[in-house]
Amino acid sequence: MPDLVIAEDDPAAHDVRELLAQHLRFAHEHSPPEDVYALDSEGLRRDDVTFFSARRDGALLGVGALRQLDASHAELKSMHTRISARGEGVGRALLEHLLAVARDRGCERMSLETGTMDAFAPARSLYASVGFTPCAPFADYRVSPNSVCMTLQLAG
Repeated sequence: MPDLVIAEDDPAAHDVRELLAQHLRFAHEHSPPEDVYALDSEGLRRDDVTFFSARRDGALLGVGALRQLDASHAELKSMHTRISARGEGVGRALLEHLLAVARDRGCERMSLETGTMDAFAPARSLYASVGFTPCAPFADYRVSPNSVCMTLQLAG
């Protein structure tokens, strides 16, 4: 099986926009509108966001992004794996890549927000498996029964 290639990508690329649309549909299907923090293609083109894709033989299998909150704190954004590629390690590979990028940038902490509903259990499990633990809301997040924030100390 060919290797998975994870690299910076354009969130406006056609196949990326299609996968991000699936990500947004999933978020809206399982969360009330006020608790959907997923970014669309335009939101992922901001200066403080670096967007990555995971591809095999050119086929898009997953996406993820880093939002730089400050010099030492990054946020994990827009993690999503194509349904047909789930269970193949794409999400874990993307997560490990994003953690390595954050460490290379000198970040001491990475945080994220995800849902509390059953549909988000695989994501919470993946994050916990690499050491993320629940934390208080950070940045612009707020306390909600539909949302959980998690953080991981990278250094310091």
